[in-house]
Amino acid sequence: MSNSVKKVPTFVESLSTLVGHNSISSVLPQYDQSNLAVIQSLAGWFETLGFATEILPVAGNPGKANLLATRGTGDGGLVLSGHTDTVPCNPERWISDPFTLTERDGRLYGLGTCDMKGFFSLVLEAVQAFHTSDFKQPLMILATADEESSMCGARDLARQGRLKGRYAVVGEPTSLRPIRMHKGIIMESVRLTGRAGHSSNPALGINSIDAMHDVIGELKNLRQELAAQYSNAHFAVSVPTLNFGCIHGGDNPNRICGSCELAFDLRALPGMSNDDLRHEIRQRLSPIAARNNVIFELETHFPGIEPFETLASSPLVQAAERLTGHRSEAVAFATEAPFLQALGFETIVMGPGSIDQAHQVDEFLALSQIAPGVELIRSLIQQFCLEESR
Repeated sequence: MSNSVKKVPTFVESLSTLVGHNSISSVLPQYDQSNLAVIQSLAGWFETLGFATEILPVAGNPGKANLLATRGTGDGGLVLSGHTDTVPCNPERWISDPFTLTERDGRLYGLGTCDMKGFFSLVLEAVQAFHTSDFKQPLMILATADEESSMCGARDLARQGRLKGRYAVVGEPTSLRPIRMHKGIIMESVRLTGRAGHSSNPALGINSIDAMHDVIGELKNLRQELAAQYSNAHFAVSVPTLNFGCIHGGDNPNRICGSCELAFDLRALPGMSNDDLRHEIRQRLSPIAARNNVIFELETHFPGIEPFETLASSPLVQAAERLTGHRSEAVAFATEAPFLQALGFETIVMGPGSIDQAHQVDEFLALSQIAPGVELIRSLIQQFCLEESR
């Protein structure tokens, strides 16, 4: 290997640096941070390894950027994709500093170790086994912004449509098991506005809680109908879910409630459409609002993530199953996979660490995941970038 390769940090060194960069993304401005320090560290390391790198600012989001690092040329190849941000944390509840990588009990502790900065350190370790001249198809490393909040990084890439290839792996924590399906998600609020008044005479106002009672009943009907109509045995929860997350309304027992708001999420199965579901909800709830003489608003909290599925017959799925010894699975949590799929990639989700540790106090990556993770990535690169196209 060349001297330049030797300058690339070890797995622990790179992960320590990445964890040390606070790249929290949040819908609350007081917690939200830039991801540029992570992007710049990754760009420097991959440039040292002979990758051509592009730092791509995310439109309309100052301080946020994606990274595309490419080695080799061709119209096929493999994308290894991950997000650079983390969720917020509660440092006072951690045993050790969440921004300092700490090893104990066979684990590496730190914010983002499994979700999902550890994936980038695995990739850095894996690619050092290859030389640029080895590549017959390109290897692309994609690092995105704000997956944990708006997914603006992946959305921006999808809008640009410039990323080309054939196969993609999203390195979310799956304990190195291949995932070829996940549910989608929408988060909506129903807002009903009536008219406040003195509770001694109902005719003095229009009670929005009464109207919301009917709305909740109709959404429960929708939930039952969706569960009866759609089912997929690959999922632990085999039907679509609709969860009432929070409700707010009124301000005093002796006052007619003038406004009420309900927030919920709906997780659809592959084959269902978020847009169709929003249309169905609006069609069902508008007449209820009209009957109750309240103003009805349906607010979308973020654009949503579509359900995702890659066919079991995909060469990437079959390669991942063969290399891991595990059948591909389905999960309920959502990822950036649908955005890569929309760009034409056959996509799976597979990375080190367990989703059980993600978003938790004392998040960790088990040391036992490192060696098999590096070997798995190397094997995928070998098959999809170094061997002749079939």
